[in-house]
Amino acid sequence: MRQPDLPLTIRGYQPRDQDRIRELTLEGFDGVSIDQNADALLALDSEPLWETRKWAGVQAELEASPSDHFVAELNGEVIGYITTHPQPAAGIGLIPNMAVDARYRRRGVASRLIEHALDYLRASGMRVAKIETLVQNAQGQTLYPSFGFREVARQIHYVRRLDDA
Repeated sequence: MRQPDLPLTIRGYQPRDQDRIRELTLEGFDGVSIDQNADALLALDSEPLWETRKWAGVQAELEASPSDHFVAELNGEVIGYITTHPQPAAGIGLIPNMAVDARYRRRGVASRLIEHALDYLRASGMRVAKIETLVQNAQGQTLYPSFGFREVARQIHYVRRLDDA
């Protein structure tokens, strides 16, 4: 049985949220990261590991356009976040990253974040919203279509070592 939605506040990202967003990113993308898959396949076990690379990408997004990102708070604690990237010339709004604290999953947090992001992208003049997930992310494959997202393609990522290890 689904638990009731939480009394959340969705607000704009603030730089003071970075440490918590880093924690949520590393927890939330564990098991559903292309870079993590590559590290495991290639037996990479030295820096920069997938966690370092993933966080660097999210951090760059946050710093490049702070007003395009949002956090979900419960009683003053950040329990989730979502990033957006409006592309006015194309009319496409990307949703590159979203993560929710494992303690609060399946309680409406991701849904509220997606609703907020879609409203923001719509208000920013975007005609299309785009979100991606991996085949191994069963939750994303269920959640995103529930918001009207439709699969348009699948992509294969290939990797190889260059150090002859």
